Amino acid sequence: MAASYISIEGIARRFPAPEGGKTTIFEDLWFAMERGEFVCVIGHSGCGKTTVLNILAGLDEPSEGAVIIDGKAIEGPSLDRAVIFQSHGLLPWRTVLGNVAYAVSSKWRDWPKAKVEDHARKAIATVGLSGAEMKKPAQLSGGMKQRVGIARALSIEPKIMLMDEPFSALDALTRGTLQDEVRGICRTTGQTVFMITHDVDEAIYLADKIVLMTNGPDARVAEIVVNPLPADRSRNEVHKHPAYYPVRNHIIDFLVARSKSFATELAQPGKVWNRRAPPLVTPGAAGGPAPLVRAV
Repeated sequence: MAASYISIEGIARRFPAPEGGKTTIFEDLWFAMERGEFVCVIGHSGCGKTTVLNILAGLDEPSEGAVIIDGKAIEGPSLDRAVIFQSHGLLPWRTVLGNVAYAVSSKWRDWPKAKVEDHARKAIATVGLSGAEMKKPAQLSGGMKQRVGIARALSIEPKIMLMDEPFSALDALTRGTLQDEVRGICRTTGQTVFMITHDVDEAIYLADKIVLMTNGPDARVAEIVVNPLPADRSRNEVHKHPAYYPVRNHIIDFLVARSKSFATELAQPGKVWNRRAPPLVTPGAAGGPAPLVRAV
C-alpha cells in the first residue's frame, strides 16, 4: 500500500505545568492526508489545533511522535509549506507588490527584480487585486489585506498550504467571497490544504475531510468525517444537497456532546479504540456513523 502524502504518527505535545509535572495538550494523534486533499480540523479551543498546525509548519516540535511529508520527517520550517494565520501579517511599510515580492525573492534568491515582480503580480491577480499593487496595507480593507496574505502564500508555489482560521476576523460577505476564491484556487492548482476552523459550515463547504478533535487537555483525534457532498459543489446549492444537514448535524452533535463524553466512554471497562486508525464516517450513509469507541 502506498504511503500517504502527509502522515501524522502518534504525535503529542506537552508543556511544563505551573505546579510541576507536565500538561498534555494532546497525545497519540494519528491521521493522514493525501496529495491534493483539503482537510479541515474542528475542535473546542484548547484542544491543540494551532499547535498541530505549527508542528506541520516546522515552527514547533512534537514531544512524541513524528510528522512525515512525502516520505521525509519534518525538520523545521520550509518554503514548501506556506502558512496563512488569522492576522495577515503584512509589512506596513511595503506595498502590496512589495509584500508579495518579498516572499518570492525569499524562495528564488537568484531571480532578477523584474522576474520577481512579474511572478508577484501574477499571484496578486489570482486573488483579484490587480490594480492595487502600489497600495500599502493602511489603504486596504480587511478582506483585501487577507487577499494579499493569500497571494503571498501562493506566490512561493508551496506544496502544502497551512491555514489557521484565515477568515475568522472578516465580515460574513467578505468571508464567503474569500472562501469561494480559495476553494476555486485550490481546486485549480490541486493544492494540499490543512486548515483550522471553528465554523462548521465553512468546513463543510471547503473540506474533503473534516478531522474532529476531542476536548483538551489530553485531546485526541476522535474521528474523521468524509464529506459526502460532491466535489464540484457551489455555495448557492450546497445547503440543498440531501447530505448537507446530516453531516452538519453530525459535526454539531460531536461538538456539543460527544467531544465531551469521549474520554469518559473510553475509560469504561471493555471498551477499545484504535488510536492509529480513527473512524472514517460518512454521515447520512446507510447504517449511520460508527461509534467512536466500540465494545469488546
